[in-house]
Amino acid sequence: MWKSKIRAKLDRNEPALITALHFCDPSLYELVSLLGFDGIWLDLEHHAHSDETAAQLIRAARVGGADVMARPAKGEFMRMGRLLEAGARAIMYPRCNDAAEAAEVVRWSKFAPLGERGVDSANPDNPYLLQPLVEYLEEANRQNVVIIQLEEPSAVENAEEIAAVEGVDVLFLGPGDFSILSGVPGQFDHPSIAAARERIAQAAANAGKHWGCPCGSVEMAKSLLEMGARFICHQSDITTMKAALEKMQQDFSPLGFTFSPRFPAGGESV
Repeated sequence: MWKSKIRAKLDRNEPALITALHFCDPSLYELVSLLGFDGIWLDLEHHAHSDETAAQLIRAARVGGADVMARPAKGEFMRMGRLLEAGARAIMYPRCNDAAEAAEVVRWSKFAPLGERGVDSANPDNPYLLQPLVEYLEEANRQNVVIIQLEEPSAVENAEEIAAVEGVDVLFLGPGDFSILSGVPGQFDHPSIAAARERIAQAAANAGKHWGCPCGSVEMAKSLLEMGARFICHQSDITTMKAALEKMQQDFSPLGFTFSPRFPAGGESV
């Protein structure tokens, strides 16, 4: 089966950089993969992509070797198996509350003896029955990366127990929902978010696991790396395209071109 770039880098304690793609055009997945990124964040929690669409996007990413990190919605345990069969190399599970839920994610993401994932072998993950079954089972357990996302204050309080679950590879802070649920929506420099990062970093270190979070700048990435983070997610196609189009408007406005946006300038990062 295809080797995981993210897994290889984490095993060497090197940082892995992931970017998010929200548009469902396979050409974009090909481009990002060919550019050599470690991973592509495919979000099926907040977007209406079908499993069939996800499979085509994952297939497109294989041209350059980038991992696809697929995020199902909370509780979609059966869907995780389908995404892995389609060739996703990592699963990010959102809104995990405690160690018992993290163990359930591992159970559905890993074959026995690490879990109870069902086997098919006739899909891209094996790929297509080309690898002997026992070898495939062992390699899948080794290559697939399980990322547990902590997005609630209570989940961060349980970080130590979650990190200790066998089969969990990465703890990941979700600062957007965490800020909202903590009563400080969008205040990403708030002390409560800094404290959450510290707690997750310590829990990961104690368990010999990796951790990470979204990163808004090179300066922030440096800070996260100094804290031991090795799983860094930066930018998305939407934010990159939006910034480029806004820059075009700024450049051409002095020449007399005018624009009529339907919404005020600004907006949030994605």
